[in-house]
Order: sequence, then C-alpha cells, then structure tokens
Amino acid sequence: MRDWCLIFGKNVRKLRQQRKMTQERLAFEAEIDLTYVGGIERGKRNPSLSVMARIADALSVPLPRLLQE
Repeated sequence: MRDWCLIFGKNVRKLRQQRKMTQERLAFEAEIDLTYVGGIERGKRNPSLSVMARIADALSVPLPRLLQE
C-alpha cells in the first residue's frame, strides 16, 4: 500500500525548494498554518483536497503532479 501522505509531502518539499520558496512563504500563499506545512512535508499530516489544491496553486503546478511517485 502506498503512503500518499509521504509521496505528497516529498513532492511538495522538492518543488518548494526548487522554487527557492520558504515554508513560511508557501504557508502564506496557500493560506495554511506554517506548522501544518512542515507536517505535510514530513508526511505526518493528511491534508484535505482543498488544502492540496491550494498548495498546488501556490507552487504553480497541477495537483496530480504532487501525487506522482
């Protein structure tokens, strides 16, 4: 069984770092709490579809890209 939270978090971190964006900036752009971003990137949080879509928008990528292994 795949752990989608880990896959999503890893992809969020990778793309955020590629864009030279801090966790704080991502949190601001996605309108979520800074500590929640860290939890997502570590695979410790299970974000809702709405939160995932806001993160994808903040990173300027289509949501399915964040779910690719």
